[in-house]
Amino acid sequence: MEVTARCAVVLGLLLLCQALITVHSKQEGEPIPQEELQEEQQENQQMLTSTWNTKACTCDCESADSPTRTPAVTAPVLSASLPPPPQGRPLNCMPECPYHRALGFESGSVRSDQISCSNQDQYTGWYSSWIPNKARLNNQGFGCAWLSKFNDQYQWIQIDLMEVGVVSGLLIQGRCDADEWITKYSIQYRTVETLNWVYYKDQTGNNRVFYGNSDRSSTVQNLLRPPIVARYIRLLPLGWHTRIAMRMELLMCMNKCT
Repeated sequence: MEVTARCAVVLGLLLLCQALITVHSKQEGEPIPQEELQEEQQENQQMLTSTWNTKACTCDCESADSPTRTPAVTAPVLSASLPPPPQGRPLNCMPECPYHRALGFESGSVRSDQISCSNQDQYTGWYSSWIPNKARLNNQGFGCAWLSKFNDQYQWIQIDLMEVGVVSGLLIQGRCDADEWITKYSIQYRTVETLNWVYYKDQTGNNRVFYGNSDRSSTVQNLLRPPIVARYIRLLPLGWHTRIAMRMELLMCMNKCT
């Protein structure tokens, strides 16, 4: 009886093994469902995109793909199936630019036709002395700042870099001869004029609010982490003391070997 029971157990194990082999062979011969193929393709796409982001955000002076190399910004090519990076968006990782350089508001290398503002066609009379071209860091004397014609949250000042660059921060001051300044603001950007404006976001996906001045003369610096890759930058005042008034400088991200 004991021998018979052992034989039955062995036979059962053999039958189980045969069933498993049959199922495995069937699975190998069956085509993969379309849904699984799509899921795998999406996972591969996400992995490729993640790889691009990691490489593109490397602030390495030896890399030709570094976003900190100015003025050109080139995306690395990882494979033929990898889509180009989104234009007019900040880099998705959060690098620290090794060095910054002033764009040229204070030095004067930024031309007047590169700076514009809301309602600029209405800057006549007294306001003609407070045009956006006057929004230059450390500017002094009468007409030392940009004054908005209206004081509401629909006003803006815009900078055209003339080519796509990597913007890494802003410096702002208030009006030099009166207690008027911006207390907080947001930033929009785009790569070309035909694209919609995009808000600079924080890590939670909300529009980032930058805090500004608390007096007329101090300089407040806000660095962009990650930096913005764009041609056009807009600063939109959200809060102000007495009146929307500002002097500014843009900071450009530099490669440490430049």
